Amino acid sequence: MKYILLILIILFSCNNEKKLPYLGKSVLKNGVKTYPKIPAFTFTNQNGKLVTQKNFEGKIYVADFIFLNCPTICPIMSKELKKVYDAFQHEDKIKFISHTIDPKNDTIDRLKAYSNSLKINPNKWYFATGEQDNIYNLATQHYFSIAYKDSKEPGGYVHSGAFLLIDKNKYIRGVYDGTNEKETNRLINDIEILLKE
Repeated sequence: MKYILLILIILFSCNNEKKLPYLGKSVLKNGVKTYPKIPAFTFTNQNGKLVTQKNFEGKIYVADFIFLNCPTICPIMSKELKKVYDAFQHEDKIKFISHTIDPKNDTIDRLKAYSNSLKINPNKWYFATGEQDNIYNLATQHYFSIAYKDSKEPGGYVHSGAFLLIDKNKYIRGVYDGTNEKETNRLINDIEILLKE
């Protein structure tokens, strides 16, 4: 009896791996609960090349929203996201995308210089620019983030300091405070969990 109980405990613990939640408001389709997906997008990266959902096919990725003249949280966010990048720089299944919310000033040349200063692989971590309205819409309507102009704020913009973890099927699986080292560590751990799915 003891052996049967021990075997059941072992089997249960092996099948009880932590699963990350699906985020966003679910809807029932044909009796199946579904969650919102990140829609198709087209931006330009720091090398002047198009970046679309195809760049992320079969990949887990982390997204955020920043601007290079940001005097407050963006430098902290980039430092924290670089830690995540460093942890997975040799993992082909992980990518990163940082969207500028100030495309007028964050030119491709500036994004490239910033990317180079971080010493990252530009084919793994994209610094994306595009039409401001498209970036804001993506942030607010699909990433459940915020991004808008506000002349009263330092740097002239308000935006979320969140990192968003997107799975290979384009579902949001986690949101993390990009200014908090503990949250960075939680993101790293959650990526490891997603890699096992």
